[in-house]
Amino acid sequence: MKPLVSVSHLSLSVGAGGREIVSDVSFDIAPGEMLGIVGESGSGKTQVARAIVGLTPPPLVRAAGSILFDGVDMTRANARTLRRLRGARIGMVFQEPMTSLNPSMTIGRQLEEGLELHRKDLNAAARRERVLDMLARVGIRDPAAALRAWPHEFSGGMRQRMMLASVMLLEPALLIADEPTTALDAVVQRDVMELMVGLTREHGTAVLMISHDLPMVARYTERMVVMQGGKVLETGATADILAHPRHPYTRKLLDAMPRPRPARPEPAAEPIVEVRGLQVEYRGRSRLFSRSAPVHALRGIDLHVRPGEVVAVVGGSGSGKTTLGRAIAGLLAPRGGQILFQGRPVDRHGPGWTDYRLNCQMVFQDPYSSLDPRMTIGQQVGEGLRPFTQLDAAAKRDRVREVLEEVGLGGDYARRYPHELSGGQRQRVAIARAVVRRPSFVIADEPVSALDVTVRAQVLDLFARLQERHGFSCLFISHDLGVVEQVADRVVVMREGAIVEQGTRDEIFGRPRDAYTRTLLSAIPALESTADGGVRLRWRLPADGSDAPSA
Repeated sequence: MKPLVSVSHLSLSVGAGGREIVSDVSFDIAPGEMLGIVGESGSGKTQVARAIVGLTPPPLVRAAGSILFDGVDMTRANARTLRRLRGARIGMVFQEPMTSLNPSMTIGRQLEEGLELHRKDLNAAARRERVLDMLARVGIRDPAAALRAWPHEFSGGMRQRMMLASVMLLEPALLIADEPTTALDAVVQRDVMELMVGLTREHGTAVLMISHDLPMVARYTERMVVMQGGKVLETGATADILAHPRHPYTRKLLDAMPRPRPARPEPAAEPIVEVRGLQVEYRGRSRLFSRSAPVHALRGIDLHVRPGEVVAVVGGSGSGKTTLGRAIAGLLAPRGGQILFQGRPVDRHGPGWTDYRLNCQMVFQDPYSSLDPRMTIGQQVGEGLRPFTQLDAAAKRDRVREVLEEVGLGGDYARRYPHELSGGQRQRVAIARAVVRRPSFVIADEPVSALDVTVRAQVLDLFARLQERHGFSCLFISHDLGVVEQVADRVVVMREGAIVEQGTRDEIFGRPRDAYTRTLLSAIPALESTADGGVRLRWRLPADGSDAPSA
């Protein structure tokens, strides 16, 4: 069968004769095939995908090679040819739908735009009918109301569905999906992927999926390409590469997958932090659904964390996980309930509040937005030491250098600014800022959700070493069940602001009692090691504890 896409010896460089970002990359995509490209951040996988549609950023130029799409050389195509092919024949779903959807245009206008450009045979009524039908097919509850709504009125999962709808309206021959499920919870990830696979198979669309989520690639792709440093290291059938990886880097990627640590005995000490009947309400109005009643973000939450323990909080988007963490950290004022620290109630206006806030620190999900771009790394890490009057300026500088060394950055990073660091390095800074005070309790809100597989493994190992060294307790908020299975002692499952189930890690993952917990565990596949050094795909244990068949 003749390939739909043929990338041959492609090289991209920074300017003519400059440093090569992509070097001698070759692969084919057959009509209707799903091909995955995996690799660390900076491996060049996104730039290769953008080169197919001529969307590489201006500093990059093609140094060598060719890209053929259905017989058309995309590297030599003029602007008119590219306009004719983009959207109509090649669609692209970007990693972050909020930045790729226009915030100043309604959803209906944005979805109809492609039909106006490429389907001149359709009048306004026919275009509207097709848009409504596609929104219904991607699971939008009220398509007519959605046409009048704006992107910010929808969750991340709903926005990703709309991006997929806008692309598939034109029934392209090739869909490029760049990290299509990053930062989505387990159930929404599965729904978006199943929706994408269903729509593309229905229309015979080939898919190029770029992802650092190896279980997702293993589940949905037939072939995969492994990239590092702008080069292709390995290409072949997905199952064969996973079962018998040939290149050391591929084995490194597989070794970095989360694996459960041995279960630890539950501490006998009294809880260091306890929450009783915690309630949080948000008041507001949604234009889309015309609601003015208060939203109950937390509905009487009861949980506790003992010294040295890691308690993970899991659940879908909007379940209240982040709200719970922010309320416990004192960043939200609860409407009801009580927070106890070392057995004593803490009140925002009480005498023990300052001591609690010094001992309770938070690692935020996005370190780039939580770090001040105008302050050096040393200033930001050292800011947490301002209340420590017993330390002079020299001692504080020494503490900052010490904690930067602990997180694997080195004291020289104190003079740098956030924009000079990679995502993994910024997350290490966020952890350093949280532990510089030697707190007894740390709240980590999705600390590794946006990191690639090897950097994620490094950050998790770092977090485990710091906890062992300093003995702090942790409330670990995550939608990544593989990560939770690796780090957690106990697991709390939340849905719609309430706890539906909690127990030890092995109880929740091996013998879940609640139907919603079983839904979460069945949503995302996992990879398990084989005796010969490879991995195989498996589904997590169902409620009865029996092993699910491997894919």
